[in-house]
Amino acid sequence: MANSLISCEVDFETDGKQAGFLRVPHSVHRSAYGWIPVPVVSIRNGDGPVVLMMSGNHGDEYEGQIALSRLARDLLPEDLRGQVIFLTMANQPAAEAGLRCSPIDDGNLNRSFPGDPAGTPTQMIAHYIEDVLLPRCDYLIDLHSGGGSLFYPATLLRGQGWTDQEGQTLRGLQDAFDLPHAWVFQGGGGPNSTARTAMGAANRKRVVPIMAELGGAGSVTPSILAMTERGLQRCLHSLGMLPDYVPDAERGTRELYAAGSVFAYDSGLFEPLKDISDPVEQDETVGHIHDPSTPLRGSVAVKSPYAGIVMAKRPMAQVKRGDAVFQIGIDFQKK
Repeated sequence: MANSLISCEVDFETDGKQAGFLRVPHSVHRSAYGWIPVPVVSIRNGDGPVVLMMSGNHGDEYEGQIALSRLARDLLPEDLRGQVIFLTMANQPAAEAGLRCSPIDDGNLNRSFPGDPAGTPTQMIAHYIEDVLLPRCDYLIDLHSGGGSLFYPATLLRGQGWTDQEGQTLRGLQDAFDLPHAWVFQGGGGPNSTARTAMGAANRKRVVPIMAELGGAGSVTPSILAMTERGLQRCLHSLGMLPDYVPDAERGTRELYAAGSVFAYDSGLFEPLKDISDPVEQDETVGHIHDPSTPLRGSVAVKSPYAGIVMAKRPMAQVKRGDAVFQIGIDFQKK
């Protein structure tokens, strides 16, 4: 198993529905021979595409964890052609704690690939995903949100494809997921990717990856959760894996690319002047930072270095220098 020290309680070669854990060895004072339980579910029905669906890559991102748990419960093997592997809490210590990074090793899983089979728990999980799970798969669907510090509208993220065929597949998955927005990357991807993300890992293994940013602010948005659950089934149907599913009509997707982020250069309380999807002009004031400890001091204007629309917004009022308060996107076809 690619030298991994992680053992798996699920047999990925067996048809049917199985649930168990990836056992990540973790020897500590209270448990000398203990292990971290990363939940894993396999649903398989014969030959067909294999999809890895992952959430909890960052532990404070919740829509994906709920959507995948529900799909894993509801999906029956007889409804499926091929196999879906679920990791509902990919970085289990982070997800259990509700934190972006693991409280055990401060590991950010989505910055830890390709990992290390003998490294920290987060590095071991990254290595197992990249070198054990992904080589079994044809597709990766990695579900994120803005976590505690950002809020995104329902947005699919994809590359443009290493080949024309992959590009067509990615556009097909985008159409199938049918979220209101898509963030199309301008470069990267392919088998030579050096990205330390799950998408980078998939590219290195020639697995077709998509990702989604689905709300955030440390909460669950019912409308975004419903779009997520609908989109996952539509994606499986588009791959020929849910032949009896009848998708509804497409709603349409606005394609964007990221121009960059707007950062706070002062500490205090951030007052936003823009909301999701609002237009922004270059050098426009998009917010103010206030210092209530010195109430007679004037606020500091926060200006956007980019023109475009608001792709993501910081929901937390308290800011420190270096915090991202907005992410600005530009319509893809305008580049």
